[in-house]
Amino acid sequence: MRKIITIGREFGAGGGEIGKRVAKALGIEYYDKDIILKTAVSGKNLDPEQVRKWDERVPKNFGFAQSLFDFYNKPLEEELWQAQRDAIRELANKESCVIVGRNGDYILKEFDHCLNVFIHAGFDWRVKRMTKMMDQVPPEQVANDVRAVDKARKRYCEYYTKCAYGDARNFDLTLNTEKLGLDRAEELILAAVRDL
Repeated sequence: MRKIITIGREFGAGGGEIGKRVAKALGIEYYDKDIILKTAVSGKNLDPEQVRKWDERVPKNFGFAQSLFDFYNKPLEEELWQAQRDAIRELANKESCVIVGRNGDYILKEFDHCLNVFIHAGFDWRVKRMTKMMDQVPPEQVANDVRAVDKARKRYCEYYTKCAYGDARNFDLTLNTEKLGLDRAEELILAAVRDL
């Protein structure tokens, strides 16, 4: 039976790294931004450079008039959301995999063989962790980047899913990597997957 693990995450909490570890331990595929690139080249007529530019952003000018009267000329962001949603569903229907980000938990909410995980940690801990990883960047800039990415993910999630970003009720498992560490978080996900 297929097993899908979706991982939502706060920036710097280690969700991507944990996702890679879980995929490796289970011998299954790992997908994150690759899904976006896959959709860009899969006959959706989306340019990969445009896709990278608009990844996880909310449309700025998508309003009432556009939604009613210009449905077939959707802005790139709307096309990208639909293409990414289709790609995630296609992957979940054909193979076991780990999907990091992209609101996979929402997109696959009706899938029975899916474990939805959210990885979070305190702001200062995430800034410290990211500062170590990006030692050429001043800590103040890292802190600003963490805030900006969190804000963008929150807006993106709420715009497309109408759900609160990081709300534990939307997940099967939420893990605080500041308290647990990445190793223990990985172990807990693998234990939960066994019962899936």
